[in-house]
Amino acid sequence: MSKLLTRDASASVLYDAPGPKARARYRLFGVLSVLGIAGLLTYAVVTLADNGQFDADLWDPFQYTKVQQMIVDGLVSTLQAFGLAAAFSLALGALLATGQLSDHKPVRWASVGFVQFFRAMPLLILIVALYYAFFAKEPMWALVLGLTLYNGSVQAEIIRSGVNAVPRGQGEAAYAIGLRKTQVMTTILVPQAVRSMLPSMIGQLVVTLKDTSLGFIITYQELLFVGKKIASQPLNAAGFPYIPVVLVIGPIYIAMCLLLTALARWIEARGRRGANRRTSAAA
Repeated sequence: MSKLLTRDASASVLYDAPGPKARARYRLFGVLSVLGIAGLLTYAVVTLADNGQFDADLWDPFQYTKVQQMIVDGLVSTLQAFGLAAAFSLALGALLATGQLSDHKPVRWASVGFVQFFRAMPLLILIVALYYAFFAKEPMWALVLGLTLYNGSVQAEIIRSGVNAVPRGQGEAAYAIGLRKTQVMTTILVPQAVRSMLPSMIGQLVVTLKDTSLGFIITYQELLFVGKKIASQPLNAAGFPYIPVVLVIGPIYIAMCLLLTALARWIEARGRRGANRRTSAAA
């Protein structure tokens, strides 16, 4: 009996457990990988130091009020473009997802075609085309519209997938008691789907936030454009402050993305607590 249980247990394993020699090789590969990465980082730091990129003089621009104000203005422009693109892309995504789930074939086909086209379109090409075709004097709207069309199409797929992931019996039960499709969607399917698709939606918003940096291609005065402008100013013998700009602008982007992710986790936790309270009350 014990042999049979052992055979059944081993049959359920997809691969053999590593032995002592395999584990030793894995540890060796891990150590070598860490050493390789450390070596590359050391080489990069030494090379930059030899080129004077860590000289104290390169940090001089950041003590000027004008430069500090430029960074603040760039941050505000970035957040402005992101806020508009986030709101519009979520609205467009909800509209396109509704169209893809429609019972009317022309509406469904048009929505699917729209989503597939703009998901396949490279975002940079879309932004540049909108800028030169319509918004040469208003680069912000070229950036916002490009982000809206692309990310709205991605959000539409997230919402559609989330709704379709709800067990079919939920919708069938709602139809059985006489609810119309709009009522089924708004009161049964979408509220249940939100909990599963919220992390993906927030993750796409983080992508939207980072993609605002493409605005520097069309001279939109966002954070990356301001950083490039500061870094392109030579500081006499000290050279160009590329590394200080990266060390200032990079953490700002990282902080914004982390704050957005933290907000998503807070909303998700609140939704989970609300769902647990409703379940307890129903019980």
